[in-house]
Amino acid sequence: MPVTSVDDLMTLLAGCADAWDTADRSGDPVAILDHDLQCAELLRSAHPHDEELQVAGLVHDIGHALVPGDDAGHGKHGAAAVRPLLGDRVARLVELHVVAKRYLAATDSAHTAALSPASLRTLAAQGGPMTADEIAEFRADPEFDAALALRRADDAGKVVGLIVGPLDSWRAVLERVATQADRR
Repeated sequence: MPVTSVDDLMTLLAGCADAWDTADRSGDPVAILDHDLQCAELLRSAHPHDEELQVAGLVHDIGHALVPGDDAGHGKHGAAAVRPLLGDRVARLVELHVVAKRYLAATDSAHTAALSPASLRTLAAQGGPMTADEIAEFRADPEFDAALALRRADDAGKVVGLIVGPLDSWRAVLERVATQADRR
């Protein structure tokens, strides 16, 4: 289901205010919208000049709402949905946030130890820690650093009750990124 307008994307994101990464709410402790807003805000603080990365943080988990229960494929579903509107880079980062989790699970034991129980459970469905060949291939990806930044924000953006800006505060950023993607 491709998203083709900022209005449609805002509606989809708003619908995530009461959507969770698992149907029984046993996964992350915050709703998808809360999580995505936290992730985007963390990226805005750490990468203030990279609006595509920030927007990837804002939309990275919409695949959970589009195809509930597909933990392994939620990055691909989200990427396919936003590519027509937000462009290839945002879509690629959305897809890579799952890949980056597998990379960090293979290369950073402290990171893996800090994963939420839900993230640990879904890691197996997502392919588990990367092999040596997969690590080498991922490190060569031009979006390697941005994908790791998104993944780290993803893991940190699960704080119950954290106050961040509302969804509407992202409309202008979404419009700029969509306009830039349309020009390409």
